[in-house]
Amino acid sequence: METKQKGPIGRPRGFDADQALERAMLVFWEHGYEGASLANLTDAMGISTTSMYAAFGNKEELFRKALERYTEGPSAYLPRALEEPTALGVATAILAGTLRTTTRPAHPHGCLGVQGALTTSSSGQEVRDLLVTWRSNGYSCIRERFQRAVDDGDLPPETDPGLLARYLTTFAYGIAVQAASGVGRDELQEIADAALRNWPPS
Repeated sequence: METKQKGPIGRPRGFDADQALERAMLVFWEHGYEGASLANLTDAMGISTTSMYAAFGNKEELFRKALERYTEGPSAYLPRALEEPTALGVATAILAGTLRTTTRPAHPHGCLGVQGALTTSSSGQEVRDLLVTWRSNGYSCIRERFQRAVDDGDLPPETDPGLLARYLTTFAYGIAVQAASGVGRDELQEIADAALRNWPPS
């Protein structure tokens, strides 16, 4: 005869944490770190403030997790783009990914990593620093890829990989800002095409 085990059983969360984090990411993406109030977040996530703190920590920790989700989801085009066989292919894929992500109809326009905390009060300084590091990491990955392209002869030997990476990231972030301002995908695509026409010859 089987006996049922007695004792405390872990209380299941009454919500889907993955779905809640996805919704929090969208709120931060649309409103930025300081613009996203706890009420906005918990309402979108469908949970109480107590549940949010228990599952995700404070607002800053929730933002960190949302940024990780953004990096692995909407912004995942970057690591894929770096695998393109040529530097021009890398640049084309990065701008195409930026355009897709920042102008997708069902998502907020713009880029969470660019506009999440451009300006913050002292209480949001750590989040602002987090996003500065996030953008710097992206730049460093692109610079290293372009250095490899110079070493392999895919880019002219006189090419400055750091300057070219800065040009590309500045342009991509500019697209994100324009998208957030309501500029349409077709117009942004024309601008991206014009930028790529000035790419260094191999």
